[in-house]
Amino acid sequence: MAFCSVKIRNFIGEADCPPEVFRNFVPKLNRTMATLSLIKRPIEGELNDYRNAFHATLEHPDGLLGSALAHIRNRQGKLMRPMLVLLCAKAAGGVNDGVTRAAVTLELLHTASLVHDDIVDESDERRGQPSVNATYDNKVAVLVGDYLLSTALEQAAATGSTRVVASIARLGKSLSEGEVFQLSNIHNETATEEAYFRIIHQKTAALFATCAELGALMAGADDATVARHRELGEIIGICFQIRDDIFDYYDEGNIGKPTGNDLREGKLTLPLIHALHTQASNNMEALSQRVKSGQATDEDIARLVDFAKTAGGIDYAEQVMADYARQGYALAHELAGNTPVGEALAEYISYVVERDK
Repeated sequence: MAFCSVKIRNFIGEADCPPEVFRNFVPKLNRTMATLSLIKRPIEGELNDYRNAFHATLEHPDGLLGSALAHIRNRQGKLMRPMLVLLCAKAAGGVNDGVTRAAVTLELLHTASLVHDDIVDESDERRGQPSVNATYDNKVAVLVGDYLLSTALEQAAATGSTRVVASIARLGKSLSEGEVFQLSNIHNETATEEAYFRIIHQKTAALFATCAELGALMAGADDATVARHRELGEIIGICFQIRDDIFDYYDEGNIGKPTGNDLREGKLTLPLIHALHTQASNNMEALSQRVKSGQATDEDIARLVDFAKTAGGIDYAEQVMADYARQGYALAHELAGNTPVGEALAEYISYVVERDK
């Protein structure tokens, strides 16, 4: 791709962080990507247990439903959310059966939301493969998403914790509220950072926050520690979404979705929002309104993408992401110290902000 991964060290100085945080948690100068293997190292056995449990929930004897669930099972991603559950649990006391079930619950809910999102967005692809609605049809996809939601509730109940069930219910409401607000916000004449971050807080950040929260909760942590883990997850979720949104302004390459995809759906994200508010011309404002009304051409989108780059929108988004990452590094150190789990959490944050897809 045409852009460089963000260098947290450009934004975090020794004066801004405790020396031990800077020394142990800031990515090394000769490394361009934190590796997933380093993140998984402290939880390899627990991650295998999670995989087995999750895959078991995606098996069904019915031909059509079984086929659709197998389609989902075969396109599993990097397991970012389950890894966060397990790492936070290990930092807070240890992984047990309840932690594993919580991780399965959250991934089922996340998967269901993606299936339903693809229907709403009329998306034909998910992670570079045909979406459920494209492979089958919208009717099947709706029912498969509902099945996944029901299975998630079943797994939540199996933890034996009413707090887990309540957290999952709140998360489901938040994801739905965020999606509806995002759809309604498309028609607002002016896109604002406030609205942008509200959507992130209700969707991506809420999901990552609940992952970290339930990992610590099911490991037996006290309420204050659980709350701090939730804060860490929220920070990670914000970084994750900003990085995802930055991808939309570069060549397709290997990121698994086409350039300008968000703009084609009428969604203005942080790089362009900032550019429009700092260096907008009447022409660019007019183009952005064409995007929000669904009337933008490929040429319109290309011009807006170039404008976001030249007006400093990408640099601004990376700066904001790095500022959040700095908070995440310090909080990870507070919760897990210089332990293998603490180092894995730091690698996790680095991976989120430095990944190229």
